[in-house]
Amino acid sequence: MLAMAASSLVMLVAPWSAHAQPAPPAKAASAIREVRFGVLPLGGTVESRAFWTPLMADMSRALGLPVSAYSVPSYEELDRAIGRDEIDMAFLSAKMALDAVMQRRMKVVAQIARRDGMPEHRAVLLARKAGPLNTLEGLLAQPERWRLARGDSRSVTGFIVPQSQLFLPNHIEMETRFRSEFVGTHQATALAVANGDADVATNNTTDFERFREQFPVEAARLQVIWESEPPPGAPMVVRRDYPPEFQAKLQAFLVGYGKGKGPRGDAEREVLKDLRAAYGYVAADDSALLPEAKLEYQLGRQRALSAAWVNDAAREQRLQRIEKAYAAQVEALRGFAAPR
Repeated sequence: MLAMAASSLVMLVAPWSAHAQPAPPAKAASAIREVRFGVLPLGGTVESRAFWTPLMADMSRALGLPVSAYSVPSYEELDRAIGRDEIDMAFLSAKMALDAVMQRRMKVVAQIARRDGMPEHRAVLLARKAGPLNTLEGLLAQPERWRLARGDSRSVTGFIVPQSQLFLPNHIEMETRFRSEFVGTHQATALAVANGDADVATNNTTDFERFREQFPVEAARLQVIWESEPPPGAPMVVRRDYPPEFQAKLQAFLVGYGKGKGPRGDAEREVLKDLRAAYGYVAADDSALLPEAKLEYQLGRQRALSAAWVNDAAREQRLQRIEKAYAAQVEALRGFAAPR
């Protein structure tokens, strides 16, 4: 029916996702024996676990339950763990959170708090300061000369935002137009460019700040050649089948974390700084994922419009499916967020 590049067959807005799964039966609070916390790979798995360990210890005391880290080296493995019901709560990329919520596995309980005047989290492209491949103009003119280091396709700043805001508008498919491609964490992609193993890397302002602290020599070799608009925020999610009273207790812990006075409050605020959440967390629900749903809808349209089709009718049919899927997602996210 259609002639498209293989990468264009990946639909970021799945027509079935809005009503894919029935809601799982609620667990009894007494049945919860442990909370398994899914940890996104910030650098390596050991580093990610170390960043989150103090917060998990405080959470364990507040909930009266053991809280263990489920740390993995990739987005893909964390996604699979969620699918196998091996994760009870997690801090996820907006893309992963949207998928988990639409499958009725998870629900949003909190987001990182942002304040006016603070630097906004953005996607960036990193290149070496030394030439010859070190300008945005050169990248857009001849992407086939550049070696790309990027994030997983589930990464908002490592893939989705650069693809939708920069590359596709310039008729460049990230997966097919570059000389070579390396996929890894934000730390790994920055190191690849700094060490000469790649020419350009997707990254974000938050992780690049952490990279500067951990690898000052390598960071000094790098420059930012592009910044995005602020992307959808990464939420904290919990299993949807957990009882409402447990979800409320967990949300209260997150929202109150770092707000206290005295030595404990000071210690919690230091933990939040290490997690790049200096102002703590605010309560949120599934409607917080509406910006991510819109971003994926826009990316789906861009891919459909730039793909090669047998005829106009085939392209229009795909566009109508994207519109229908997005409308269903919006309706579902608003419905999930409504009081029950």
